[in-house]
Amino acid sequence: MEVREPCLRWPVEESVTQSLTGQTIKSVDRRAKYLLLKSANGRLMIHLGMSGSLRILQERKNPDKHDHVDIGFSDGGILRYRDPRRFGSIFWLQDDESHALLDHLGPEPLSESFSGDYLFARSRGRRVAVKTLIMNSQIVVGVGNIYANEALYRAGIRPDRLAMRVGKARYEKLVDVIKAVLTEAIEAGGTTLRDFVRQDGTPGYFSSKLDVYGRKGEPCVQCRRLLREIRQAGRSTVFCSQCQH
Repeated sequence: MEVREPCLRWPVEESVTQSLTGQTIKSVDRRAKYLLLKSANGRLMIHLGMSGSLRILQERKNPDKHDHVDIGFSDGGILRYRDPRRFGSIFWLQDDESHALLDHLGPEPLSESFSGDYLFARSRGRRVAVKTLIMNSQIVVGVGNIYANEALYRAGIRPDRLAMRVGKARYEKLVDVIKAVLTEAIEAGGTTLRDFVRQDGTPGYFSSKLDVYGRKGEPCVQCRRLLREIRQAGRSTVFCSQCQH
């Protein structure tokens, strides 16, 4: 493992290289946005940040400016970590050791444990906007800003409505819609707005299916009223004041 730039969101410790050397990767898993490469003695935990990527090279090529880490394999191949903004992270977890970044994560959004009953129960007494609730990784992981916008629109729920004021039936619909939106996005290869690309370097095409995100001032696809934009926790929220309530 060659670390050319250790200063990511958190420094890449020298012990990571020492622990990984000589290991065989037996499986690759994911928890929320963390990739987990498992060996017999531990796991390499990688987060790609906002614009990071991993590429498998069949032979060594000179690294570009933002190619910060190479993981070499015995056959000469390289797993190259690229991160222009350096918002990602790389940690080594011994055996089945947990990590503070993983300990308090909510369920995966496409799992059976993420249900209307669950989300309704977690919303009780919470005086936060429903959009804030579903973007909280301690409630559910993987519902980013774009998909929260789209899901709330399809479910007909105003994003700034208090979470505690949304009823159980509406949460059941919202969960179904979140699962549908994420499934469609996965099938489309994600959403490319600026610098996101898929593993093969091509863009994700879910942006062509966006009903509200990035469409401030354009007509609603259902009622034709102009879409509004507000800011929530510093993030853009676009919605229809007629179709969402």
